[in-house]
Amino acid sequence: MTASLLWVPFTLAGSVAQIVRNSAQASLTARIGTLGATQTRFVFGLPFALLYLAALLAFSGASFPHFSRAALGWTVLAGLSQIAATAMMLVVMGRRAFAVAYAYIKTEPVIVAIAGTLLLGDALPPLAWLAVVVVTAGVLVASVKPDDWRRLLGEGGMILAGLVSGGLFGLSSIAARGAANALGQGPVMVRALSVLAVSLVMQTALLGLWLLLFDRRAFLGSLREWRTSIGAGCAGATASACFFTAFALAPAANSRTLTLVELPLAALVSRYGHGRVLKRHEIAGLAVIMAGVALLLTAHA
Repeated sequence: MTASLLWVPFTLAGSVAQIVRNSAQASLTARIGTLGATQTRFVFGLPFALLYLAALLAFSGASFPHFSRAALGWTVLAGLSQIAATAMMLVVMGRRAFAVAYAYIKTEPVIVAIAGTLLLGDALPPLAWLAVVVVTAGVLVASVKPDDWRRLLGEGGMILAGLVSGGLFGLSSIAARGAANALGQGPVMVRALSVLAVSLVMQTALLGLWLLLFDRRAFLGSLREWRTSIGAGCAGATASACFFTAFALAPAANSRTLTLVELPLAALVSRYGHGRVLKRHEIAGLAVIMAGVALLLTAHA
């Protein structure tokens, strides 16, 4: 594999780790609530992110990079926009069916592609733009039941909230790439994991303080469920480390588009792990997603 395609294995590894994290968080949600389960990715993910960074610095002999004002600004933007995106996502999911809410939010690759071009000058080849659109269309087809399309298009407030959530998740990805680029010419993984560690420190402090002040039950609940929370934190930190490295290697739109292979992967887990039979629109959507992924890889081959 050429160096220009190294973002692909990192993205795929991150997608697998993200499925594991989502599964762990889903089991926690039933016991400690959505917000309590969500914060495990920060509070319990931080120690693993610091451990990964320390091991990488020791192995590579590199030093922790100097964060310029620009790098720190991008890092803060990445962390804050991810927290805001998660909060908006919870609002949407609280008022809509999960699948429809997911469809709103997963317009993210298109937003990332546009924002990356405008903010960072990340130009994509025409075939990659087509891939972004095809994969996003596949997500919509797979996520939304045929009977729900009218509802999907008929709620302006929820459409706006979902697009804002997807946009903020996309902005977080763009900002993470901007931060890694602003750190200079050091090793890619050192720059990526340094941005991740600093971002998680800030996110953990902010979200932990919020929970302690306004939802102490959720915070204490995650501590009681420490075994599952540690697993969710480890998987979350691993996923983020892979994604941040992919962002540092190539335009974020590539990674965020390829990340949607998690839908077919999750479908396989659901099918063979839980015996769930996929519906026709899900199969059609997953086929479109895989076609879009093939286009994306062809564009960068």
